[in-house]
Amino acid sequence: MSDRHFAGPDGDGGDGAAFEAKALVDGCTMCRACVRECAFLQRYGTPGDLAGRFLAAQAPQEAVNPYACSLCALCGAVCPEGLSPERFFLELRRMAVRRGSVSLRPYGRLLAYEARGRSPWLAWRRIPSGCRTVFFPGCALPGTHSQAVRRLVRALREADPSVGIVLDCCIKPSHDLGRHEFFQSAFLPLVAFLEKQGVRRVLTACPSCHKVFRTYATGLETVTVWETEGLGRLLAAGTVSGDVLVHDPCPYREVPEAREAVRRAVRRLGLSVREPKRAGDRTLCCGEGGAVGSVSPDLARRWAERRKAEADGGVVVTACAGCTAFLRRSGLKAVHLADFIQDPVRAAHGRTLAAGSPRTYWNRWRLKKSLIKIYGAP
Repeated sequence: MSDRHFAGPDGDGGDGAAFEAKALVDGCTMCRACVRECAFLQRYGTPGDLAGRFLAAQAPQEAVNPYACSLCALCGAVCPEGLSPERFFLELRRMAVRRGSVSLRPYGRLLAYEARGRSPWLAWRRIPSGCRTVFFPGCALPGTHSQAVRRLVRALREADPSVGIVLDCCIKPSHDLGRHEFFQSAFLPLVAFLEKQGVRRVLTACPSCHKVFRTYATGLETVTVWETEGLGRLLAAGTVSGDVLVHDPCPYREVPEAREAVRRAVRRLGLSVREPKRAGDRTLCCGEGGAVGSVSPDLARRWAERRKAEADGGVVVTACAGCTAFLRRSGLKAVHLADFIQDPVRAAHGRTLAAGSPRTYWNRWRLKKSLIKIYGAP
């Protein structure tokens, strides 16, 4: 059974889960609006029912495996009562980690990827004098589209030479797996460092990084690089034609300015946007969210299959490297917005230039070395 790695809590440290469970029990009307949208809830039941069983001290693994939830927050987006069930499932993950009742072995590759992103081999910071804005491209895009990241850096610094560069990991894999204490010990010092250097704004290219900074770095303004003038300098107007479907990543569910920036860039290129049935604040998870594929690949595939049906064989554009990779593995002609920076004609036909593992690590190392050569040591 795919849930077997989750043994369930054993009687301590569940305050956060209990708080969220009470909110669900008090507010859930059992309308099943969220269940109709989510294969995970279709398997386990309504959030109110699951929370009630948790509070009744029944074995949580009999009620729900929180690691089968994608943490995509669609349940909260469609809830007529304004509840946020995904917070309950995240707290269940944190509780399981604190109690040592979950095996992280299925996530070994993901955690190793996170560790390499923080390592001296790949991490690098360049904070020029007078820097108030830094570009934080994240882990994935520098590996899959290193040339596009290099061009973005150049465009940003041409507009403002004081823009800094931070190659690092936002620690979201650990965050979503419930390793909350580790996440805080790794991410918060990075935020403190940036604030100490006088940084006031972070430009992100990764939706996951964007959500982490918006949530836990409240002293910094977080803006996507897709909203900046730098991107406009790299996309020639009227280069291509045709129509594409835009897939909004889950972390942009509450960031309408980022979603509109992607559409604006696509239209600038000469493409028309075809909206899926589920878009914007009600967008679908691509299937990669919450690392569900590591333990419940069938649930992950069901998300991708829904998006595949809406795409109907057409080209899908997104601003998330993880979404791009997962959707392509699921048979969609998905491309990243960064593909248009490198080769707009090829991207418009659904052919990506994204590199795959293990070459992504080599690309990130080379990107770091080239930036050091151009802009100097930290």
